[in-house]
Amino acid sequence: MSTTTEQDFGTLVAPRTLQMQRLLPGPIERIWDYLTKSDLRRRWLASGDMDLKVGASCELVWHHDETTTPPGKRPDSMSSPESHLPTRITQCDPPHKLGFMFWNDTEVVFELKPAGTKVLLTLTHKDLPNRGMMVGVSTGWHAHLDVLAARLSATKIENFWDHWRVYKAEYESRIPADA
Repeated sequence: MSTTTEQDFGTLVAPRTLQMQRLLPGPIERIWDYLTKSDLRRRWLASGDMDLKVGASCELVWHHDETTTPPGKRPDSMSSPESHLPTRITQCDPPHKLGFMFWNDTEVVFELKPAGTKVLLTLTHKDLPNRGMMVGVSTGWHAHLDVLAARLSATKIENFWDHWRVYKAEYESRIPADA
């Protein structure tokens, strides 16, 4: 994966709200496909068919150990190589905005904006209940967005879990104790 720069790190933009951005190779329709098509989304995040209608339910299925080859050693805290998450589409404006609920109480919104031949992806994760969750989702999103950027750029994708560990330590120090 490419080297992380300061602007790649997520920031708290409001109480309990994380935001991350990536400038990705376009066109916008290609990025939209990686957000919405199960076979492409599985290559960087999670599989699961989506009916792209507000209110539609779907299930995302993570296969972290298949995200990169080799995957690296999974943390002890993640005992299963697969996890399932029921979700519901909250926003859908193809190919510019996609939102869905995580855990029935936090919302993830992806926004795509053309930037010349590239696309600016802005991810906002709202209503995070506590600092532990903020650290956890920041770590996960950072690692997954690095995989997405590498896939879209056809660059080398290194082991997911080693990157995850580095980012976890980094976000532990970046997110204030009173967040």
